[in-house]
Amino acid sequence: MIEIIADWLDASGLDHDRAGDVFTVILPGEHKLRTTCSLAVGRHSLAVNAFVARHPDENASEVHRWLLERNRRLFAVAYAIDHLGDIYLVGRVPVAAVSADLLDSLLGAVLQEADGSFNTILEMGFRSSIEREWRWRLSRGEPTANLAAFEHLRPRD
Repeated sequence: MIEIIADWLDASGLDHDRAGDVFTVILPGEHKLRTTCSLAVGRHSLAVNAFVARHPDENASEVHRWLLERNRRLFAVAYAIDHLGDIYLVGRVPVAAVSADLLDSLLGAVLQEADGSFNTILEMGFRSSIEREWRWRLSRGEPTANLAAFEHLRPRD
């Protein structure tokens, strides 16, 4: 199975690294510019773990509820939080099921969800910080291009 993963990653063009039985893959996105994902080969399963966002500064229970509701629709992965409250996508598939097609679907699901949900998670869990960042950048004439997704939070005064 390790050869299947290594061959698929080499052919994918994705930035990746290997340390023993663990592969680290960088998935490029549009909203979340990069999602770091690990693939850990175990005796009976392949575990996938991808960092999505740090612990929300505010509205954590609303963010967690939103994530749990999304779990019902996901393929092979689910949202989870660690002991710090940071948000991850995690999954586990049997080693016997690992194929190039499964890896494509699995990492595609991670990328689609991490990238597609990123701005919503930020807005729900970090709205005050985004608003402060808008005010700070505008007051100093700093570039605001990376805040374009949150134009609706731009101060109007």
